[in-house]
Amino acid sequence: MADTDCSRLEAHLQSFIVPATGAPLGTNGTSFAVSAADDACVVDIETGFPIERSKTRLIEALTAHCAALDSTVPLQFSVTAKVETHSVQSGLKPIDGVSNVIAVASGKGGVGKSTVAANLAIALAQEGATVGLLDADIYGPSQPRMLGLAGERPETRDGKSIEPLRAHDLQVMSIGFLVDEAQPMAWRGPMVTSALTQLLADTRWDALDYLLIDMPPGTGDIQLTLAQRVPVSGAIIVTTPQNVALDDARKGLEMFRKVHVPILGVVENMGVHVCSSCGHAEAIFGEAGGQRLAGDYDVPVLGSLPLDKSIQAYSETGRPIVVADADGAVAEAYRMIALRAAGVLAASSKDYSRLFPKITVEESA
Repeated sequence: MADTDCSRLEAHLQSFIVPATGAPLGTNGTSFAVSAADDACVVDIETGFPIERSKTRLIEALTAHCAALDSTVPLQFSVTAKVETHSVQSGLKPIDGVSNVIAVASGKGGVGKSTVAANLAIALAQEGATVGLLDADIYGPSQPRMLGLAGERPETRDGKSIEPLRAHDLQVMSIGFLVDEAQPMAWRGPMVTSALTQLLADTRWDALDYLLIDMPPGTGDIQLTLAQRVPVSGAIIVTTPQNVALDDARKGLEMFRKVHVPILGVVENMGVHVCSSCGHAEAIFGEAGGQRLAGDYDVPVLGSLPLDKSIQAYSETGRPIVVADADGAVAEAYRMIALRAAGVLAASSKDYSRLFPKITVEESA
């Protein structure tokens, strides 16, 4: 009897939509198997993205979905996560100590990209991943302040490499840790790209599942050089809904496509403002801009974030909103975006180069 019920259950589960990805179970970085054991149906689910915080809610949703079967056979759910290394641009190899690099870019300043990057990184860490954040904005590094690390200085143990600073379960590196806060960075392009590649390569990243790079705004020589030299598994494009931001976001998206970096999706920031006094909702910067951009390039919309005063207020204190108000609606929106991006990445091609042995040829005597 259990075998028959388990077969029905397996077919029924294929119509379950995973809340974190918005895709059916068994797709977008998820797999599952159903087996009969001790007159019960055991469902083993594996995700290619972290889901420690959201696991309980996923099991609750699965249980509710399966109630429609009206079966008397007990159900047992087991959920595990396994983040693998994914492919990068041709000719580049993954960074030691880093499984996946995700670029967070906008093509334009002032759209809240750095705030999005910080909150997404922390959200992934809250789900159980080991996460790093590299502040690549040489001219205006903001991550030290937003993460509560302003004034801190990194250390070196061997005189050659730098230890990342730690905050909110993240490993963090920024040029802001190495220069005075008021010092202007009057550097030309080659100096900037050299400094960033050094920061990336000389930091002792410790077994990261994800390294998010808060990219500098724009699509010039600096951004293009970084996109060509840094082994990136995927990019997230941040925009606000108005056309002036969308125009630049398109340029950023096109830049990554030209260097063969997959686009994980679009994040629409400052989509709707809700008045804290009367509750009136207003799309100050226009509507559905992120959806239009994503539709034009056939990439996912990872989510929309509100124009909310608390996001800025918490960032000023060094405690981003996913930490300061972890159970709030805005933090949940960030968390769903982080999981959807990780789900899209989990469904992409994997990198197997680290599995192959290195072959050396020596001349015999």
